[in-house]
Amino acid sequence: MQKNIILAGVGGQGILSVAYVFDNAALDAGFFFKQAEVHGMAQRGGAVQSNLRYSDVEIHSDVIPEGRCDMVLAVEPLEVMRYWHYLKPDGWVVTSITPYVNIPDYPEIDTLLADLAAFPHMVMVDTGHLARAAGNLRSQNMVTVGAASNLLEFTEEQLLKHVEGLFARKGEKVVAVNRKAFLYGRAAGAFFRALVDGGLDAVKAVKLCSKIKPETMAVALAPAWVERLRNDEALLDTILESGSDVSAES
Repeated sequence: MQKNIILAGVGGQGILSVAYVFDNAALDAGFFFKQAEVHGMAQRGGAVQSNLRYSDVEIHSDVIPEGRCDMVLAVEPLEVMRYWHYLKPDGWVVTSITPYVNIPDYPEIDTLLADLAAFPHMVMVDTGHLARAAGNLRSQNMVTVGAASNLLEFTEEQLLKHVEGLFARKGEKVVAVNRKAFLYGRAAGAFFRALVDGGLDAVKAVKLCSKIKPETMAVALAPAWVERLRNDEALLDTILESGSDVSAES
C-alpha cells in the first residue's frame, strides 16, 4: 500500500499544519512516510504546495510523479487546477469551495464549482461555513483534514490526537475549535459523498451542505434529502435564499 497526496493552498492557510497531522498519524499507524518541503510564495499569499507520501514499505523519494497522485487536497479551490494532472485515473480531489481571491481574474465561483464537479472522484466542502460554525475561520485547514479523513488509512482517534497536539500550546479553547473543525469536515465530507452517490448533482450537493447546520449532518439522512430535492426542484433555491441554516434532520 502506498498513498501519495499533494497538499495545495496559498500562503497563510496552514499547509504545514495539515502535513503535521498526517505525518504523525502515519507514524502512529506504522507507516513509512516522506514529505517534501512546502514550496511557493508563502509570505505573499501565493500558491504553496507540498508532496506527502506514506506506505507500508520504504519510500525512496519525496517527489510524486505525474499520474501517480492518489489525492489532491486543497484548502483553496482554484489550486486544484494547478495539480489535477498529477492524479491517477482513480485519484481523489478533496477541496474547500471557499475562495481566496488573490488574483484579479479569479473565476466566478459557479464556473469554478462546475469545473471541480467534473472530477469523477470528488469531495467538496464549504470550509468557511464549517470553520465559522466551529468558532474560528482560521480552522479551515483542519476542516479539510476532516473531509479527507474518510479516504485515508488512519482512524479518527489517530488524527484527532495530532490535531489536539498541534494546537495544545495555544490553549484548550483553540484545541476545542480545531477539534470541532475536524469533526465538522469529516461529517460534511461523508454527507456530501452520500448525496452525490445517491444521485444528487455535485454542485447542488455542496450548495446544500453550505446551508446545513454541521452538527446535524449524518450519512443516514442523505437519501431523504436526495428524494426531497428530486421531488421539489425549487427547494434548494428556497434554502439558499433563506437567511439561516437548516437542520439536516428537518
